Amino acid sequence: MDATRSGESGSGSMIRLEGVGKTYPDGTVAVHELDLDVARGEMVCLVGPSGCGKSTTLKMINRLIEPTAGRIWLDGQDVTDADPVELRRGIGYVIQQIGLFPHQRIEQNVMTVPLLYGESRSTARERAHELLATVGLEPEQYARKYPHELSGGQRQRVGVARALAANPPVLLMDEPFGAVDPIVRHRLQDEFRRLQAELDKTVVLVTHDIDEAIRMGDRVAVFATGGRLLQYATPAELLAHPADEQVADFVGAGGLRTLTVTRLREEDLEPLDGVATGDLGAAIDLDSSLEEALATMLRDDRPMVGVRRGAQFVGVLTPAGVHRALRASLR
Repeated sequence: MDATRSGESGSGSMIRLEGVGKTYPDGTVAVHELDLDVARGEMVCLVGPSGCGKSTTLKMINRLIEPTAGRIWLDGQDVTDADPVELRRGIGYVIQQIGLFPHQRIEQNVMTVPLLYGESRSTARERAHELLATVGLEPEQYARKYPHELSGGQRQRVGVARALAANPPVLLMDEPFGAVDPIVRHRLQDEFRRLQAELDKTVVLVTHDIDEAIRMGDRVAVFATGGRLLQYATPAELLAHPADEQVADFVGAGGLRTLTVTRLREEDLEPLDGVATGDLGAAIDLDSSLEEALATMLRDDRPMVGVRRGAQFVGVLTPAGVHRALRASLR
């Protein structure tokens, strides 16, 4: 993506990298002149093969790794020369290994950051309980447990709660769901997406899984070996219009994966025309994906599915409507 070099963060950007690079003393280029902006409240996924620089990029944002070139902006402030410890206090950080303190109870793990900020124990405990409830872990059941008493998915939720404890505007996540089984991972992805929309955090998430990137990201940055950015686009744009064959091969452009990022539109629907809504079986919401619509249709073994906006039916979706919507998304 072309980036302006105006000397200030782009309009509406929470995070902006301008010409950021990382070259190690032996000459290895981990990240090559990266221009990237992340809008306020946006979730951006960094994806690519091993060794492509995506985790290095994430760690340069919070200065766990120092860039060798370029500037980094956070909420309009150039933080390239700022105190990295102070910088990290305003950024939540979640990693696959989670890093919970094994000798501390769950509530104590989440209380750690508020206590470091000088909160009283009672205030910190109240905040910890609120966050545990937010991530779907009822405090009455989980606050007094130790990490080893929780499943991998539950520990991952605690890691998210702890990252949110200081109410940071930015969350950096490195393979956050990689250590859990596929069913739990899918559920955690859905729950985190809901949580992110609710809390309006700006999120940068690193993953090697293109399905996760497409499912989670408002925009996806595809990296190549050597730390080069190949394409930065919405999931739908990425699948419909990959920048080159390398991107197309990596993302699996077109085909069934496009179903997951294509949303229903009213023009894809057929009118009810006297069809009794009780005969339609399960209904879906108008903002559902084509994947969800097709799955409902197949599960109910019906030639159409009712579509609602709120409590009101606005039409029916048939296989012809799915085909029409899919063709439109690939233009």
